[in-house]
Amino acid sequence: MNKKLLALLFGASLALAACGGGGDEAGGGTGSDSAGAGDPEKLYTQKCSGCHGGDLQGGAGPALANIGSKYSQEEIEGIILNGQGAMPKELLKGEEATAVAEWLAGKK
Repeated sequence: MNKKLLALLFGASLALAACGGGGDEAGGGTGSDSAGAGDPEKLYTQKCSGCHGGDLQGGAGPALANIGSKYSQEEIEGIILNGQGAMPKELLKGEEATAVAEWLAGKK
């Protein structure tokens, strides 16, 4: 019973951590949501590395070091937008999702 409760709490922690805090918007809201769209590595670090690892080697989520050899840019973007497995949908949207998908598609 204790193991089930611990697993539930751990899973909830991961889900909350993956959702991010949205803390980048402090300061009156004059910034743009796509301000980091030109820097996919920064976006990955902010939104994805908590589960997929800072070095793309995985953790709670799968490794992405060679993801471009498995999926196309369009497929990766679809996963980012729609979620897959335990990954929530729309952690990145629009230009941000496209930029990160393009960057990850080059990882072969």
